[in-house]
Amino acid sequence: MNKSDLSFRIKEKIRKTQLGDLIIGGNSSRSFMEENCNNAKPLIAIEIPYIFDNTYPEVLKEQWNCSTTEQMLQKADNSEADIISIKFNLAEDNTDSHLEKIKDFLKNTLSKIQKPLILRGANNDPVDLKLLPLLAEFAPKECIISFAQESTYEQIVPIVAKYNHILVLRSPIDINLAKELNILSIDKGMHPDRILIDPDMGGLGYGLDYGYSIIEKIRQAAFDGDTMLNMPVIAFIGEESYRAKEAKSDTFSAQWGDYKERAAMWEIAGASAMISAGADIVVLWNPKSVEAITSLLRGDKD
Repeated sequence: MNKSDLSFRIKEKIRKTQLGDLIIGGNSSRSFMEENCNNAKPLIAIEIPYIFDNTYPEVLKEQWNCSTTEQMLQKADNSEADIISIKFNLAEDNTDSHLEKIKDFLKNTLSKIQKPLILRGANNDPVDLKLLPLLAEFAPKECIISFAQESTYEQIVPIVAKYNHILVLRSPIDINLAKELNILSIDKGMHPDRILIDPDMGGLGYGLDYGYSIIEKIRQAAFDGDTMLNMPVIAFIGEESYRAKEAKSDTFSAQWGDYKERAAMWEIAGASAMISAGADIVVLWNPKSVEAITSLLRGDKD
């Protein structure tokens, strides 16, 4: 099949947006097809916590070999990842006390980071309604802000649009809800080229098939001409992977293998599946997973 045949069948490309020197989206066919004439590659983000404490999985602490968030940031900035994601893992009872500290963190710490940034909320509406506007206003450069959803988009969209960031919109594994949230956010002032779709996928063994199929459906709708579903897709693989005890516990029998290797493989399997489904950005937690996926995308033989 030649390129002219493909362009006849494809009614829409995936929207393309730029973050720093990175191109997100812009592809015109499914991943890894022989007739693929895509120009953009999947991007890999490494995510670290704002608060580095005893809730962070021990297997990841060993992989990072760091004792502070600042040390993790330095390593991440020198890693093979394309993007650094910071999850501001606050709780309702400590949000107010951290807001001024976060302004200082954005100004004095993140301003030194060279790689593009994802600034991510706590996945808690009361926290994120205070936090995400602050992140959008005081971010040291253009960033991806994550995320708004049905319950928060009305407050979050206008300020993210005002400061010209890219916004992640999360909807619960449903193509119609994803499209509806895109439309509502555009009506609130978000430019469609500044939206990333987060289909809220499950991790390996905990809903991977649902996440995979919904990304496929979103991609197919885009290629069929739906301009309200042709935004790039982002998948937060790391968070979902380390919800699973199989990825973070060494209490399984020896037949399960070394848990450090298992933890990385759990994440690698989820990330490679989501990239195959059509995800434009996958967000990982384990540095070893980043190395493996970037090697896979380069086509390394080792």
